Amino acid sequence: MRAVLEDWRTAPVAERVRATLGFLEKLNRTPAEVGPVDLAPLRAAGVSEQAIADAIYVCALFNVIDRVADALGFEVPTAAQFARGARFLLRFGYRAF
Repeated sequence: MRAVLEDWRTAPVAERVRATLGFLEKLNRTPAEVGPVDLAPLRAAGVSEQAIADAIYVCALFNVIDRVADALGFEVPTAAQFARGARFLLRFGYRAF
């Protein structure tokens, strides 16, 4: 994971992951320039149509959530808060009380 975060181009990952990350980078940085031709490297690397759609959906949702969080000034929880939340979710799940 660390290698991907440092440089996905040289990280030891499968070619289909590298192709997907390259596509997602372009989708994030220059979305107006993305077109059908940009999917060819993904398909050539063996990325399924469903995986391509899933990657696009996750990318879109992350971007929306990130922008809302920035606009509303959300704060990132501390490690201790994340751990406490994880323990709660493990015990109770996502059900509302």
